[in-house]
Amino acid sequence: MEVELAERYRDTEIGREAETLLSPCVQCGQCTFRCPTFRLLNDEWDGPRGRIYLIRQLLEGKELGAAGLPPAYSLKALEGRTLGANVQHHLDRCLSCRSCEASCPQGVRYGRLLDIGRELAEREVPRPLRDRLTRWAVRATVTHRPLFSSAVRLGQILGRFMPPDHRTRIPAVRRAGPWPKRSHSRTMLIWQGCVQPTLMPDINAATARVLDRFGIRLIPCNTGCCGAVSQHMAATSEAQAFMRKNIDALWPHIEGGAEALVLTASGCGMHFRDYGHLLRDDPIYCEKARRVSELTKDIAEIVAAEWHDEFQSATDPGQGARRIAFQSSCSLQHGEKLNGVVEQILTRAGFRLARTAYPFMCCGAAGTYSILQRALSLSLRAAKLDTLLASRPEAIATANVGCLAHLAEASPVPVSHWIQLLDEAFLAEGV
Repeated sequence: MEVELAERYRDTEIGREAETLLSPCVQCGQCTFRCPTFRLLNDEWDGPRGRIYLIRQLLEGKELGAAGLPPAYSLKALEGRTLGANVQHHLDRCLSCRSCEASCPQGVRYGRLLDIGRELAEREVPRPLRDRLTRWAVRATVTHRPLFSSAVRLGQILGRFMPPDHRTRIPAVRRAGPWPKRSHSRTMLIWQGCVQPTLMPDINAATARVLDRFGIRLIPCNTGCCGAVSQHMAATSEAQAFMRKNIDALWPHIEGGAEALVLTASGCGMHFRDYGHLLRDDPIYCEKARRVSELTKDIAEIVAAEWHDEFQSATDPGQGARRIAFQSSCSLQHGEKLNGVVEQILTRAGFRLARTAYPFMCCGAAGTYSILQRALSLSLRAAKLDTLLASRPEAIATANVGCLAHLAEASPVPVSHWIQLLDEAFLAEGV
């Protein structure tokens, strides 16, 4: 795709990066039917090909016109908004699931291009005051653990007085199991995150118990948000501030010999892997950021590498085995490209995995998407639950706290992080 940058974007770092990201795209459309919002809305502008076209027009400073418009696109769907407002509207409705990247024959890095498009649209089109305040409030609450925890606790106390549709969104009170106290020669760091300690406090404790069996000690890092929420909401400076703060907190442990940074939330893990790229121009943090990205590992990678024959479950995965539907979160399979790893671990642990149709489809959680795009999010969740429950599983497992909380609101069967199931299986077998 050829791009003629508008003068205001020429000779700028963001313009050059966007041009490089756009150039491999040939608008072939192979990504289109992998896109959850296109499948839901049947609108090219709500698919990756249409969004890429809109970003290109924004970079070129050209309003859309019928001349040169590909036949699959409809100008009528964009009437009543400026180009910048249309870019903002349709990029807001993107889940950032990156399913399109998995099917792109040209290797277009759509996820990074999307972040740039959102940042540019935010500059071009000031949002109404109400929208700005809403987005600020979401970021301020979700990314700051004490405030988020207080909001959840208040909701749990007052939940019985709320309407049913609001009551179902209040998470149940959960407790963490014991954290192992044994000392080991090997040490890894584990990221606590901003919402997971409140919503699902046992996930990291279960991870510590599993890795304790492998002779690995986990040290929890309590800084807070990884920066992904701010990054995907076009608050780039805020996201970078989170990243620098996190690097400062992690660095003494890294210098002390910690061999990995373990993530149990695949959405955070995907973002940590991008630290090196996102801070590449920072003269103080660029090398540290690159090192943090190199050390970042999803818990699935650690378990797959460390689980040797002596830890093999004795459970026979036959008719008596527990039947699980695994929802591979988008950040795990498309962002971190670890599709199939957790499935192999669960099978090895003695679980029977239910076959699920359209496993690449997003559940609709997508960070703050379930808050800011509620109607679309609920439609996507209903479709995902239909496929997950079609084979009558006893439980659903996933790899990201956002997916877990979102699915648990409506699922008739329990929803857990897969590492919790592995911990339970090891405990049952006396491993």
